[in-house]
Amino acid sequence: MAAPEGWTEQEGALVREFRLPGFREAIVLVNRIADLAESENHHPDLEIHYDRVLVRWWTHTAGGVTDRDRELAAKTSELL
Repeated sequence: MAAPEGWTEQEGALVREFRLPGFREAIVLVNRIADLAESENHHPDLEIHYDRVLVRWWTHTAGGVTDRDRELAAKTSELL
């Protein structure tokens, strides 16, 4: 199964950088991702850089990307 649109597979994770208008909007996106992650009990790595959010979905126990990571990456894209 391929990576969702806008995502790339890098070093065993699905990765995407989101650019937002500013810091507040970046934090809103992070909070939405946190809500998704908590509801799914599956948590990505997140980096916040003022107006950018870098998201990495991967499954530690599988040692890389699973179909669940692809599904959650697609759901993350829908949060914008």
